[in-house]
Order: sequence, then C-alpha cells, then structure tokens
Amino acid sequence: MSIHISAKKGEIAKVVLQPGDPLRAQYIAENYLENAKLVSKTRGIFYYTGLYKGKEITVGASGMGFPSIGIYSFELFTEYEVDTIIRIGTCGAYTTDLKLFDILNIENAASESTYAKYAWEIEDEILPHQGNIFGTINETAQELSLATKAINVHSSDIFYRKDPNVPAIATKYNCPAVEMEAFGLFANAQYLGKNAATILTVTDIIPTHEKISADEREKALKPMMELALESAIKSL
Repeated sequence: MSIHISAKKGEIAKVVLQPGDPLRAQYIAENYLENAKLVSKTRGIFYYTGLYKGKEITVGASGMGFPSIGIYSFELFTEYEVDTIIRIGTCGAYTTDLKLFDILNIENAASESTYAKYAWEIEDEILPHQGNIFGTINETAQELSLATKAINVHSSDIFYRKDPNVPAIATKYNCPAVEMEAFGLFANAQYLGKNAATILTVTDIIPTHEKISADEREKALKPMMELALESAIKSL
C-alpha cells in the first residue's frame, strides 16, 4: 500500500488507464473489464483491476490538476511498478479548428506551472509524451478507423481566469486545446523513465461556447475509452 492508494502489491496492473473522475473509472471497469475488482477507494478515488480481452488492466482516477495526478502517477510508477499510464480526459478548444467530439493524442504538453521545476528540476516549459505508447495509440486508432489528431496541449493550473484571451504560452507552443494534467504526468514519467500518454476528447469550444451536453458525454467518450483499452493491451 502507498500513502494514497490502498491496493496491495500485485493488485495494480503494469498498465493503468487514468481518467480524472472516479466515477468514470468505475464506468470503464463495470462496462469493459471482466472480473473487475475494486482494489482501492481511499479518499473516494477508485481503482479497479480486471481483464480486457484476457489481459490485466487497471483503471483508476487521477483527480484534477498537477498536484493530484502528480501524487497518484508517482505512487503508481514507484510503489506499484506500473510501466505505462494512459491519461484519458476531456479538454476545451481554444480554436474552432477543433470540433466537439474530436479525439486528440497529445504529442507535447506546455505549461506555465512550476510543478516539473520544483519536483524534478526539469526547467522545460514543454514536455513530450514518454515512451512508445503515443505511437501505439496512433497505430491503434488507424486499425479502429478512428480519426485522431496529434497536437500540443496547454496544461493549465487555472480553470477560471480573469483574462479571456488565449494564454501566451498556448500561442507560443501552438496549443489549440487546454486541460490540466498532461504536463504533470509527462514530468513524472520523464523523471522516472516510464511510459505516459494522454488521449483527450474535445467537449468545449471556448470561443463559441459550444459544449457537449451531459447526456451526450457518456456516448462521446466511448471511442476514447475503447482506443485507450485497445492500445493498453498492446503495451503488455
């Protein structure tokens, strides 16, 4: 057991799917995994381990923001010897070049955050995906006939902000979308020599205020979930 995850050693698979929301982790476990077992529920953050097409997969939540995913991914990588984490989440688009329901495979995450600097003395403002899982996701998407886009993303500490303009760092690094976790995950994986990827579904178009409705979200996120699961078993 780690400080924040109560699973026993051996109860977490080598590859972990990590949505932000504990209830989304529960949904994936109940709808996609066979013999799914709840192995941790500390602080209401659920982790399940089960079989997908005969291979062991863990799915568990990261919470929101760098401090949260920083804790959970670090403990997974170090205490449970996880090799690969695939973050699956939602994002907002800064531009109408992206559309609702677009699936994004994140190539690099740019951030103003000091997380990587003060955690690991990594000074870079932009960090790449880690390992070969990014390529596996691209190949799997082609096999599934899913149109995905490889882009840079702005990973922000801030959800609400005074200035409505696109932040300077997003413009600097050509980031057409924003989320809150990928940079932290990539930093941990880079420092520890692990594999990490982020797949996002566009749920909001910021300049036009378009949004996927609550009723549409479950259906909208299924292609991303299935892409992550299919990619995960190839990495085992």
